[in-house]
Amino acid sequence: MESALSDLIDRVRAAAAHGQRLQIRGGGSKAFVAQPAPQGELLGTTAWTGVTSYEPSELVVTARAGTPLAELEALLAEQRQCLPFEPPHFGPGATVGGMVAAGLSGPARASTGAVRDFVLGAKMVNGRGELLRFGGQVMKNVAGYDVSRLLAGSWGTLGVVTEVSLKVLPLAPSETTLAFEYAQGEALERLHAWGGQPLPLNASCWVEDAGTARLYVRLRGAQAAVEAACRSMGGERQDNAQVAADWQACREQRLPWFAGRVPEHALWRLSLPQTAPVLHLPAGVAPPLVEWHGGLRWVQAGP
Repeated sequence: MESALSDLIDRVRAAAAHGQRLQIRGGGSKAFVAQPAPQGELLGTTAWTGVTSYEPSELVVTARAGTPLAELEALLAEQRQCLPFEPPHFGPGATVGGMVAAGLSGPARASTGAVRDFVLGAKMVNGRGELLRFGGQVMKNVAGYDVSRLLAGSWGTLGVVTEVSLKVLPLAPSETTLAFEYAQGEALERLHAWGGQPLPLNASCWVEDAGTARLYVRLRGAQAAVEAACRSMGGERQDNAQVAADWQACREQRLPWFAGRVPEHALWRLSLPQTAPVLHLPAGVAPPLVEWHGGLRWVQAGP
């Protein structure tokens, strides 16, 4: 396995010596997101795999960049633990390094935090072919600027991520999803009101499909807290097994709202304050899909 790292370092040094660009790539599952599109000779990380350290009692796992994301999540699930920021896969080739480099988070991001909030440490190869290490395996491990967290969302522009240490969390003991028939404005008002109360809100999604607008709110936490929230909030309880697939589809952008996009339309990802009002979109633009308690809004419209 060390030979794979040596080869990677040699490739970077050779490219630096000749002034050549390198296109850093894991499984390529998120290549369609990167803008502008990566250029240069392909430098893959999929040969650099494996979980090097996992301490369930310490809630810390360290994995090499090429480790399949599905493999890491399966390992955590065996110990009833998870990556709470729900990173999207966008395909079976998703890797741990790609997860960090893309910095994308799923439906629970507004409640649990983003990828960068769970990066404890990282190893990387910089543009000179030097192997660097930042952070460690505990939360309070930095006495200056935390470069390891800066790697989240950097898309390989700072170097090649070779290994990353992540904080993980136990799975919630109880989970329920409630559904409400609210127009967008009322849904946002409800989310804002609930956000000011001690409720175990974990994720939310407002979507209008076939003329019906619905707000879905996922609750996670202690069973007593979830049950009390259900009584307080009302709504229609959803079947956990069925709605789990829907939340996964939301994470992977496979909901009918995404699948029905007109090819000529661009998909706009708008990051806004959760308290932002309903957007006044141009005529002919369909209502957005709203996540993160109002903080993330997807819009389909022409460029």
